[in-house]
This record gives sequence, C-alpha cells and structure tokens, in this order.
Amino acid sequence: MTFISNLINGISLGSVYAIIALGYTMVYGIAKMLNFAHGDVIMIGAYMSFCATTYLHLPVPAAIFMAMCVCTILGIVIEGLAYKPLRRATSLAVLITAIGVSYFLQNIALIIWGSAPKTFSSVVPFGSLRLFGGELIITAESIVTVLANIVIMVGLAIFTKKSKMGKAMRAVSEDKDAAELMGINVNVTISVTFAIGSALAAIAGVLLCSAYPVLMPTTGAMPGIKAFTAAVFGGIGSIPGAMLGGILLGIIEIFSKSYISTQLSDAIVFGVLIVVLLVKPTGLLGKKIAEKV
Repeated sequence: MTFISNLINGISLGSVYAIIALGYTMVYGIAKMLNFAHGDVIMIGAYMSFCATTYLHLPVPAAIFMAMCVCTILGIVIEGLAYKPLRRATSLAVLITAIGVSYFLQNIALIIWGSAPKTFSSVVPFGSLRLFGGELIITAESIVTVLANIVIMVGLAIFTKKSKMGKAMRAVSEDKDAAELMGINVNVTISVTFAIGSALAAIAGVLLCSAYPVLMPTTGAMPGIKAFTAAVFGGIGSIPGAMLGGILLGIIEIFSKSYISTQLSDAIVFGVLIVVLLVKPTGLLGKKIAEKV
C-alpha cells in the first residue's frame, strides 16, 4: 500500500506542477517569453485566498474567485508594464526583467504580510478517503487537486480548439506577423494568455497551500522552478506536455523522497530532466520546428 500511496501523492503533487506549468507553456508558446515571475503569482494568489477567508470571512468559493480575479489583473499588469515593451528585445533582457518582477513581488509580499509563515487552512470541505480497512488513505486535497487538473486541462484544450480567442492564440503562436495581417489583435491575445495563466496560478497556489499549509513570501519560488522544469520536460509550448511533465515530475519527486533520499530528491528530479533533454531536446511531447534563415 505504501507504493500506491506514494503514487497517488506523486500524481497529486504533479497535478499542481501541471497547472502551474500551463502558465509557462502558454506564455512561451504564444509570446515566446519565459515568465519566471509566474511562481510568485502563485504566492500572491495563496495570500489573497488566505486574507479572504481569515480577515474577510468569505466562503471558500468566493475566496478562490477573489484570488483568481486579483491574479488575473496582476498578470495583465505585469505583461503590460514589464513584458510588452520587450516584445522585440533579446531573450536575456526578458529573462532579467522576469527575475526583477519576481523579486519585486516577493518583497511586496514581505512588506505587506511579513516574513513569518502563515498557517493556511485547507479549502477542501470533506475528509480523507480510507480504503482497504484504512490501510490506504487518500487525502481530500489529493482528490480535489487531481480532479481540478483534469477539468482545467480538458477545458483549456476545448477552449484553444473551439473558441475564437483560442484559435487566435494558436495563430499568434505560429506567426505573430501573419496573425496580425489577418486581423488578429496580437496585444490583446497575449494579454489574455497572461490573464488565463495567472488565474490558473491562483488555483494552483490555493491547492498547493491546502496540501502543504505553510504560506510565506517565498512559497512560490521552488514550485515555480519545478513547474518550469515540468513544462520543459513535457515539451514547452505543449498543453498536453505540461500535464504529462508535471505528473511525471511529481511522481519522480515523491518516489525519490520515499525510496532514495529527501535531501537528494530535487537533484534527482533535475538530473532526470537533463537525461531526457539529452535524448529528446524538445521534451517528451515537444515538436522540432524548422526556422527559416
């Protein structure tokens, strides 16, 4: 039962990584930018939910909705102020800006909420599921996280394939200039992409802190890095790749902690990524794109 329990925990953790990785993979796939401040948007979303339930005494659905709204606005503001002026800039300039935005958000959180860890109350209203006479315990947070991941992935796949905005996103990801010539508003499309990714980051932040109930200004830093690793692992720019990479990364991390070493688990995770990229540089589901010269 220990193996099954670890597998379920790995899928649950991987589902959080997958939801976070969507923000990375969508922004890179459409805007060709790496938003390394995405992990800190997760943290802001968790703090918003915490404040809504603790200080405003809002019900959980309202608190999550409030967190999503704040992060959506934050994502649009970050894109407009920090990334929009750098559309034609070098990758290095975008990277440095993203790191600057990340530290800015962390320090804003530090000023507002302080460095002391907050105890985050789970948003899941029901208890754990006990199977096989109590030998296998599946936490309610794990169940909700996995279900949320599936619903988000299916909904996002339908949105990108069927909706007008989704088709515009796919067109912009293929060729910005050609999409603009066809009448697509590239700026609005990219802003909507950041908005969606940031709203999903809020959900991921709430689910992450429900499972690991400690909240501080650096809460989103390591999950953000691991989610980016998951996006690269699965094939950055691919929505199914983000899901596959996130779940595999979560399973590898939990099994590494359980059977090898807690201290070495992160090194093992990044080591597996290196091996995969050596064999398949585009990631598991990534496609090699030929560039014109």
